[in-house]
Amino acid sequence: MTADIRDHTASQHLADGPPGDAGTVLDVRDLTVSYVGPDGGTVACRDVTFQLGRGEVLGIAGESGSGKSTLITALTRLQRPPATTTAGSIVFHPSDGRPGIDLVPLGSRELRRLRWTSMSIVLQSAMDALNPVMRLGDQFADVLRTHHRGMDRAAAKVRTVELLGMVGISADRARSFPHEMSGGMRQRATIALALACSPQLVVMDEPTTAVDVVMQRQIMAQVLRLRRELGFAVIIVTHDLSLLLEVADRIAIMYAGRIVEIGSAEALYRTPAHPYTRGLRDSFPPLHAPLTTLHGIPGTPPDLRRLPTGCPFHPRCPVAVEACSSTKPPLVHLPDQAAECLLLTPEATS
Repeated sequence: MTADIRDHTASQHLADGPPGDAGTVLDVRDLTVSYVGPDGGTVACRDVTFQLGRGEVLGIAGESGSGKSTLITALTRLQRPPATTTAGSIVFHPSDGRPGIDLVPLGSRELRRLRWTSMSIVLQSAMDALNPVMRLGDQFADVLRTHHRGMDRAAAKVRTVELLGMVGISADRARSFPHEMSGGMRQRATIALALACSPQLVVMDEPTTAVDVVMQRQIMAQVLRLRRELGFAVIIVTHDLSLLLEVADRIAIMYAGRIVEIGSAEALYRTPAHPYTRGLRDSFPPLHAPLTTLHGIPGTPPDLRRLPTGCPFHPRCPVAVEACSSTKPPLVHLPDQAAECLLLTPEATS
């Protein structure tokens, strides 16, 4: 595994742990999100549970339609109808020792107080995230003065230059419109904007999709450097498992709206426990190894309105046994990961 841009100083965390301990910034329990329509509802995320440690980088990977984007819009409470959180909790733990805050029942006013200052998001399309008719500096000033009521224009300008410098953008670019900047520069600007109010959690949705591989590495290296210097936690959502193997401390693999495996990046690369994780890993060519034959995952993801019985992956699984089609897989804990797979139980291997 290539790991030259990873920050190895972060501690590893498993899915379980005491809720609200000193090292936890986000505690998600049994989160279920449905798209409700006239013909009923479609469950897009089902019983999602994980914890995020302070300063940790958690990657979320899976094919299109696995529920990744639905999950992060629910975590940041940005989902719009017909998407509805129907069960579970999302508890944010402030760093100042205040009691944890469940985000699910909060109204728009309470959420506005938390966004940017406690948690922020970097959207997939930087051009859509930035206002095309406002200069970059004005957009930064708008965020800063909204959340820091006593900040004047001069102080906002100084802070804007400081934020742009953190991501390698010169101060004169504060007068530029988004269309006058390259795609990589716009993406770095959105990252700086997300850090404007020193949040404890930054959620990144496909942060490097629109840039080339060289710029991708530069952006992720900057994110990891800033994470190390500022101490915020990161959730990175992407279909690119190879990227997460380089930058994440832990990785959660989603399939059919569930986290089917979660564990350290090293464990998921060396010894993936779920057949779906192995399929994702083997679908990418090794960067520093002899040429090998790639093995894709046969078939297509299931229709969330009509999930297969038993394990939802069994119709595509190369190692499925008869019981997989009728038995719900249990969550099996291993030393550095946990996975939902019937084949990991003693009964299936005896």
